[in-house]
Amino acid sequence: MAKATGTLPKKSAKKATSDVDDSIAWLEADNGYALGIVNGKLVARNPQGKKLASVPKALKDSELAEQLLAACEWLAVHRTECLRQIETWMLRSLPVPREVLEAVWPDPDWSDMLRNLVVVAANAKGEPQADKTGLLRDVDAKKGMGVVDRDGETQWLKTPQILIPHPILIDGVEDLREISSDMDFTQSVEQLFRPIFSATDEQKKGERITEFRQGKFDQLNFVTSLCRRLGYPVRGGYACNKVWEDGTPMEARFWVGEGDPEYETLTDELIFVDEDQTPQSIAAVGPVTFSEGMRMASQIYAKRKVEKDEQEGEEA
Repeated sequence: MAKATGTLPKKSAKKATSDVDDSIAWLEADNGYALGIVNGKLVARNPQGKKLASVPKALKDSELAEQLLAACEWLAVHRTECLRQIETWMLRSLPVPREVLEAVWPDPDWSDMLRNLVVVAANAKGEPQADKTGLLRDVDAKKGMGVVDRDGETQWLKTPQILIPHPILIDGVEDLREISSDMDFTQSVEQLFRPIFSATDEQKKGERITEFRQGKFDQLNFVTSLCRRLGYPVRGGYACNKVWEDGTPMEARFWVGEGDPEYETLTDELIFVDEDQTPQSIAAVGPVTFSEGMRMASQIYAKRKVEKDEQEGEEA
């Protein structure tokens, strides 16, 4: 990599925020300075070996900084791809071969995303072994997959595959939440504390959910941009979320509006369609698909414009 160019003082006038930090992989720049990446952000070290509170302008404008910032962007995309893949395994109840976990675990982004997720052992056919359920803590080629079980004890699973279940399918999810909280475990992929929804008897009588109607957005492009940020494509006026349940795809669709992107829009119905685009009765929708559809609609509806009188009514 090229060295940074520009004028830098031999001794930085910036106040150092820490002593010598050898945990960062530093790359040499001009005048004894160095650049590195910490948590996806560019950082600088002065000639005395101390990390600075901010990166000097001459370094920030250098070729080396540009290369490192490009690496930061790639790492951010990579991390998002890891998250999306793991969510796909969870939402489709796809068995994950142990060899795959062993291959990706050394990657810090993969291991961070996988660590502390609830996993269930599965045989070669992908059939779950519910008595072997726990919070994933480690993966070792010789020992297997290290989990903390429902009793708070460590087990090593050596089954050929594992499942990452959706929380609505986890038996005793409250117990696992308690263990996770007691041990200060956190999840980078929302699973244990993911909002879950179950259809009521009344909802099962119909084909649409109407409790998220009349969510106002001043401009259509406000809500479509929100949908993109949340990971939901918008087609034909609907925010869409496709889920495979028991090998069968079904798509949740929540109306957010169509037309001029600068015009006001109101949300409307949440429906579920099959592969032939035929609306399904709520009773025919699987628990994961229904829960994820409701989660999508609630996430979008929560960002609606709340009028003053409505806000006062909610606070009362």
